[in-house]
Amino acid sequence: MEINPLGQVKANPNISQISPGDMVRVSFKVKEASRERLQSFPGLVIRVKRGAGGGSFTVRRVTHGVGVEHTFPFASPLLDRVEIARHGKVRRAKLYYMRRLSAKEARLKERREKVVEKAAVEEAEEAEEAEEAEEAEDAE
Repeated sequence: MEINPLGQVKANPNISQISPGDMVRVSFKVKEASRERLQSFPGLVIRVKRGAGGGSFTVRRVTHGVGVEHTFPFASPLLDRVEIARHGKVRRAKLYYMRRLSAKEARLKERREKVVEKAAVEEAEEAEEAEEAEEAEDAE
């Protein structure tokens, strides 16, 4: 973790823009004896805290009927990557009410606009690459 002179923490480039309600899979490094391995923790983002210290986010999952929450700092060097599985449609910033809901009640509808935007961005990038390839062929 590198700290800039003004007290701002350098952001981890492997973390995409997450928000509460997202289903994510967090991969983080775990040190066991003499070796280091990656462990994944899939779950629902119930809280995102941003601030001068870099901020953190909390992921919750229910395993064998037991709720497990894990809070990850954004600037942690142990954080390998965060993959977003789907974007949930929520109307709150802190989803603490999900703790008392059963598994069926805790399901969220999917927010589709980000998925569409992502697809549009990918299509635009592919079109730009195709144009560059055509220009390279024309130049030869």
